[in-house]
Amino acid sequence: MELNDKKVMILVEQVFNDHEFWYPYYRLKEAGATVLVVGSGSSRSYAGKYGTLAAVDMDASEAASSLCDGIIIPGGYAPDHMRRYPEMVKLVRDHYQAEKVVAAICHAGWMLASAGILKGRTVTSFVAIRDDLVNAGAKWVDKPVVVDSNLITSRKPEDLPIFMKTVVSALKNG
Repeated sequence: MELNDKKVMILVEQVFNDHEFWYPYYRLKEAGATVLVVGSGSSRSYAGKYGTLAAVDMDASEAASSLCDGIIIPGGYAPDHMRRYPEMVKLVRDHYQAEKVVAAICHAGWMLASAGILKGRTVTSFVAIRDDLVNAGAKWVDKPVVVDSNLITSRKPEDLPIFMKTVVSALKNG
């Protein structure tokens, strides 16, 4: 399998987009990656928008970018909750600064803004948070997936196939 030697964190908090969490979770496992689900520490499991539960392997305070090769941030309303926890924001910033894959879809751009890593970067997101990303210094474009260095962004659940193809390729070649 193409990612047998890779470890990837997926962040989770309450009201995550179920599709944007579970699609990457199973796609990475299918590719052979070890997937670590990382929560804020406010719970041992979180409910998605549609009610599916995701149990965490560790809290952000226990996680470090040295443990893995990349991080995925699903959207929904979870990123608005995630960014209230400094340990989660730091984890995203540390991955970015270590030049590891940082992948965000839909509303997950809020975490990128809070991590202070958007200045001068070209990104996409769900259109409703475009102004937030632009105000954080990003150049926003309306494309299914955008790669700018180690930062991979995507717009919405319908873009998950191209988003994950891009993420898997980046992890494989990184």
